[in-house]
Parts: sequence; C-alpha cells; structure tokens
Amino acid sequence: MEVETLKEKRRGNVWIAVSGLVVSENDEWLVVKKKYGGLKGKWSLPAGFINEGETADEAVVREVLEETGILTTVKGLIGLRTGVINGEISDNMIVFLLEPINHEQQIIIQESELMDVKYIKRDLLVQDKEASIMLQYLIHPSESNIKPMVDGINPGNQFGYTAYKLFF
Repeated sequence: MEVETLKEKRRGNVWIAVSGLVVSENDEWLVVKKKYGGLKGKWSLPAGFINEGETADEAVVREVLEETGILTTVKGLIGLRTGVINGEISDNMIVFLLEPINHEQQIIIQESELMDVKYIKRDLLVQDKEASIMLQYLIHPSESNIKPMVDGINPGNQFGYTAYKLFF
C-alpha cells in the first residue's frame, strides 16, 4: 500500500478535480503522459484538483497552465466523470472544453509530474493504444453538448458568493 501524502490526507475521501480538453486551431488535442498513478504512461487530458478559494473553471485554467505552459480560456462544460475508489473514495472530475489564448504558445512540460505533452490529431489519438479510456469517449464532442459559461451574475448578496458561474 502506498504511503498517503499530506495532500491526500487533506483532501479526505471526497475528491473534486478538473480536466481540460484543449483544442488547437488545427483540431489537435493537447494531451499529457503522467509519470505516476493509474494513467502512468497513457495519454490523458491535463488535470488536477480544485484548490480552496477557486472555482472549477479557474482551477482547470490553472492546472493546464501549470502542466503544459498553455494559457487557455474556458469555452464550456463537457461533462462529469465520477466514481468510487475501493468503496471509500468519491472521485469526481469536471471536464471542460478549453481554447488556447494564443495559438503560437510553446509547450512547457511540468517535468515533476509529466513524461510528455503534445498536440495530437484526435483521429490519431483515439487509435493510440496509450490513450486513456476517457479520451476514447471524447472522439466527437458535439457543440450542442457543450454547456457555455454564464458569468457576471449575482444570485443575491445574502449568499456571500465571491464567484458564481453557471454552465447551462
């Protein structure tokens, strides 16, 4: 059994993570190969956990930037991946569609966590035996399935929100 890290202990048994499908102007997907965990050596989307004080959409932009050096903007919500690990850990990931802010940005690999980062044509990626199962389900994301972000609204001062966004 692996030794629990301090971060895992703080996270508890309910995990909320984010992941971003970054699509280039050439219809290539930004994918990463992790050095650890269940996706070690597999192509997957940049991902990570939401920090205290940030919204899910802010977290995905931060995570993609930290892992790949690519600054993005959120285009919408694709979906939710949710599961239970070993009957005790609720593992949830919110998946967003992202777009690079500048299509000329150079990839910068977060070497402490990743083996590789690159843009790959989705048709080639889904045939790759090293592609994660989730990538195979994202082959043809339909624009009608993407939930756009509604920002700049206030549900009422009585709630005390410092950030409030809807994806409908």
